[in-house]
Amino acid sequence: MKWLLLVLASIAAASAAAHDRAIDSPAPIELAILREELARRPEDPSLAAQVALGYLQLDQMEPDPRNFDTANAALAPWRDDPRAPLDVLFVRARIRQHRHEFDAALADLDRLLARQPRNAQAWFTKAIILQARGRPDEALRSCAPLWRLAGQLSAAACTSSAASLAGRADASYRVLAESLARSVAAPDSQRQWALTTLAEIAVRMGRHPDAERHFRASLEITPNHVYTLGAYADFLLDQHRAGEARALLQDRTDPDALLLRFALAEQALGTPQRADRVAELIAELRTRFDAHRARGDHAHLGPEARFELHLLAHPARALDLAQQNWTSQREPRDARILLEASLAAHRPEAAAPLRRWLDETGLEDVRLLELVAQLPPLDRADVPPEPTPFVAVPSSTSGLRRGP
Repeated sequence: MKWLLLVLASIAAASAAAHDRAIDSPAPIELAILREELARRPEDPSLAAQVALGYLQLDQMEPDPRNFDTANAALAPWRDDPRAPLDVLFVRARIRQHRHEFDAALADLDRLLARQPRNAQAWFTKAIILQARGRPDEALRSCAPLWRLAGQLSAAACTSSAASLAGRADASYRVLAESLARSVAAPDSQRQWALTTLAEIAVRMGRHPDAERHFRASLEITPNHVYTLGAYADFLLDQHRAGEARALLQDRTDPDALLLRFALAEQALGTPQRADRVAELIAELRTRFDAHRARGDHAHLGPEARFELHLLAHPARALDLAQQNWTSQREPRDARILLEASLAAHRPEAAAPLRRWLDETGLEDVRLLELVAQLPPLDRADVPPEPTPFVAVPSSTSGLRRGP
């Protein structure tokens, strides 16, 4: 999710320029100079936000936990200040999101929007955090202002992404595909995100040829986009195309997310000649996960659960991590690892909260349905009532409405 959030910020900055001043993000070559200047003026909020955002964006190209440490240090004078300047509030929310401090991040965004309600960046960021929290109906409400604050494709992508997680996958796919077809002049960043969103919706609906077409088109725009590479690698692994997944990632394993998938591809190939290589990759991943834990970084519980289950065959440990992860992050991939670990550990009751969540959201995902079908039925007393219907998007996108 971190990668999608960074894409959202770049889209919002381009789309909202006419309405609100976006934070200027320096090129990497300028960061050292700006950091030296910040050392002389540590309480300059605009400069501090610029430096912090620069290091967040640097992490897109050169993933390194120290980038987020540096970004956080730049905002030290306002670390717990609820009345921090607007630029500081936005970047601080981004850092808190990365650390899975979601409630604190949402509080910062609400403070910002109370003072600057036309800030498209903040609405985008809030929507994606709410999606990560498994609250797609609320995410839809945060997407709604973008129809007047941002470009059509940006608003459609935000709305379709949220609505597709709230029982409207087919309508979401159609609305976004039509918007993309009409937006031939949209910036590459917007088209890339829209294509990746279409691919993920298609995967959840089981429309594999469409998913592959969209993934490939997205990577033609941005070949090294980490989030899209990871999602496409997952698709290839699910299609039993481990060799293609390995080839896709073999020169791109610096990010933890891609190293994990590369190791899964190597393991799936299963040749004796690869056993030593798989062992090396497992050791490297263990070192990285241990380092995250030592730093107090809990944003990697979901991937670590996948590591424990599929690479180490430790279902009990995987289930413990997946349950911890589920308390804060509830995206389809988080649901999947929790279901897989529950089944592998022979503890179907551990998936009960997830199954109630599936009923509440109406999420459509063929992979999750296949896993749920392997579990015993829920006790009727555990099944929640139907969620209250509501409409969260403009009438021009009525196909995405919740309720009648």
